[in-house]
Amino acid sequence: MPIWIPVTIAAALFQCWRTALQQKLRGLLSVNGAGFVRFLYGAPTALLLLLLALAATGAPLPVPTGRMVLFSLAGGLCQILATNLLIMSFGYRNFAVGTAYSKTEAVQSAVIALIVLHEVLRPLAWAGIALGLTGVMTLSLAGRGLRPRELLAATVQPAALCGLGAGFLFALTTVFIKLANQSLTGPSLMVRALLVLVVTNTLQTLMQGAWLLWRERAELRKAFTTWRSSMWAGTLSACGSACWFTAFALTDVALVRSVGQIEIVFTLLFSRFYLREKLKEGDAAGLVLVVGGVLLIVLGT
Repeated sequence: MPIWIPVTIAAALFQCWRTALQQKLRGLLSVNGAGFVRFLYGAPTALLLLLLALAATGAPLPVPTGRMVLFSLAGGLCQILATNLLIMSFGYRNFAVGTAYSKTEAVQSAVIALIVLHEVLRPLAWAGIALGLTGVMTLSLAGRGLRPRELLAATVQPAALCGLGAGFLFALTTVFIKLANQSLTGPSLMVRALLVLVVTNTLQTLMQGAWLLWRERAELRKAFTTWRSSMWAGTLSACGSACWFTAFALTDVALVRSVGQIEIVFTLLFSRFYLREKLKEGDAAGLVLVVGGVLLIVLGT
């Protein structure tokens, strides 16, 4: 099994765990505040991971380049804007549609990577991406009773447009991060990926911190006073991003994002067996489709 597959699965697990913790923070912090603590407390964790990787591999620290910083800045900004767009989609009446359309990120990543990075996927991998997308949208819309024609008609709704925009910006994030990694030279892919993560998280802390200082100063103070809870969200976020960035350096970004959709499977399993919540109608079919899509992608690589 290629190493990028377990690394991607680990990234999905960390992200699922971090999302669960962030739900608790939503009662303490605003949307921007909850996003800020991911980077504020994630940056030191990323730096620690980089130091451990340097000690373990003995590889030299790559020299940061202007292109790397520029691509890290673009990727970090796209991630912030994508997260805000996704949250905006929740504010509209048909939030399920917004969520479903945001999951087109994997397909959009494949198209953008094909144009920008010239990453060409095999037909079986494309089939897996399509199958996984069908499964994720089935899970997002479970119990909503929306037929394909109704879903297509809903595309012009604000929630859907926000969801599509979020998916597009998340796709751009992955491409910019890979370009940042390719702008570095060094023998260790992991060290390069972690350096990009440290730079990106630091820039995101400065960008979103400046916004809070300008518009939400009370939230900026809360980010520090809630450190006991916030630090864990930041730590898990950094661990997940470390796995994502490493996987992006190892293989095509579309494959990583598509396999990473297994996160929704982890979320539903956590909901069913830990929280004892009942599965909605269509959840089982969606799970099978997502897992089937992942298997096709693995076979197509």
